Amino acid sequence: MDKKIAMNPNPVVQYLNKPADQLTKEDLIRFIEDYDIQMINFRYVGWDGRLKTLNFIIGSREHLNNVLTAGERVDGSSLFPFVEAASSDLYVIPRYKTAFLDPFSEIPTLNILCSFYNSKGNPMESAPEHVLKKAHQAFKDKTGYTFEAMGELEYYIISEADGLFKADDQKAYHESSPFSKWADFRTKAMKLIAESGGTIKYGHSEVGNFSRDGMVYEQNEIEFLPTNVEDAADQLVIAKWIIRTLAAQHGVTVTFSPKITVGKAGSGLHIHSRVMKEGKNLMIKNGVLSDVAKTVIAGYMEMAPSLTAFGNMNPTSYFRLVPHQEAPTNICWGDRNRSVLVRVPLGWTQPMNMIHKVNPLESAEKTDFSNKQTVEIRNADGSADVYLLLAGITVAARHGFELKDPLRVAENTYVDVDIFKDEKKVKQKKLGQLPTSCVASAKMLEKQKSVYTKYNVFTENLLDYLIGYLKDFRDENLREEISNDEEKVMELVTKYFHCG
Repeated sequence: MDKKIAMNPNPVVQYLNKPADQLTKEDLIRFIEDYDIQMINFRYVGWDGRLKTLNFIIGSREHLNNVLTAGERVDGSSLFPFVEAASSDLYVIPRYKTAFLDPFSEIPTLNILCSFYNSKGNPMESAPEHVLKKAHQAFKDKTGYTFEAMGELEYYIISEADGLFKADDQKAYHESSPFSKWADFRTKAMKLIAESGGTIKYGHSEVGNFSRDGMVYEQNEIEFLPTNVEDAADQLVIAKWIIRTLAAQHGVTVTFSPKITVGKAGSGLHIHSRVMKEGKNLMIKNGVLSDVAKTVIAGYMEMAPSLTAFGNMNPTSYFRLVPHQEAPTNICWGDRNRSVLVRVPLGWTQPMNMIHKVNPLESAEKTDFSNKQTVEIRNADGSADVYLLLAGITVAARHGFELKDPLRVAENTYVDVDIFKDEKKVKQKKLGQLPTSCVASAKMLEKQKSVYTKYNVFTENLLDYLIGYLKDFRDENLREEISNDEEKVMELVTKYFHCG
């Protein structure tokens, strides 16, 4: 067996002894026959960001071959509100590299993610998954580089209080059992996500922890490893489905909502990114952040006002984006600073060998880990359309390379300490501000729309629908009107509790 595959947790990859991106139809048929798979599920994402399902019971080898070759027809107008009913028939075509065993089905079942195609056999241009694919292709065409990303998936799990080992309010960061009640749930979810193709970095309990009306709210996080930006989106969508389904099996509630209650930490969806060329990370050069990295950051700074349209898609998002809550409000970036929009996390910028210092029997030779360096954009949350969010971020990164003087943009938006400190008041006044509502985000998307439609990445009809969708919330002054009224805030939270 290939050593790179030997420890891969995905049974499909493990059995076929091939990387996922090299799987063929015949590979899947062989796996289905040898594993006695009885059902195929096509999975695809609609406008609400959730996985949809089409079930096939396998009737014969001929039937199986037909399903895997032709795909199937679906009603696009029921999946995407911007698709007209008069011409709504779409095909869903399986992407073999995404195949994974369904972890919840009693019937042996293989799940496969699908792409949308129109009646002429061409990709549906406005399908979010295809928009992301186009965004990455445009990035590669214009820069010569590839773009990788990974998400930090935060969520709350809510259960009845048992009265035992109560964790301190809002101090549950990296807490362990018995003070962390749902660590086993998290590790089970991590295992299932990994077996479904997700490349996970780690999981842990997060800061958020509180009790309310006899219930315990416990925040957790699962963080992924950087990968091709299209695959990063697939993994996040599958992970959210797994976490929710596992919660249903346990009889508890899970939410990815950006606002959970008044005065408590909500959940974000922080996205890390890096630029690669021939397997080399270009974010670090000679031990410092590279000009390539600063160029990408400049793109993020310029496009930040409209990125919220993809990453913060309901009114509760803007109750999270307030000062002093470890969520950004100012359009700026900095090193290891959690009050900024884009953070450069502590990285292994210089060759080092701390492991030898801790374990003297290990070699004293220094190792270069600079390939691990990313930059983190921190505005998005669980309301995001994952594909559109990552497409928007990829467009913003590309835009950085098209700016006249991106390094000047990066220089002017850099802050070296907490932006809310007194000595930074003058600097803060010079910085741009993130939108404070869905309506404001829609207006900024209107203003910057041409950057997204450039190279035919985003379609006009998709962006026009999204702009109207966001404006319909009519929340321009909502934060100011109800932020001090806990009852009204909680009504809003309840309404969008299961967003995304």
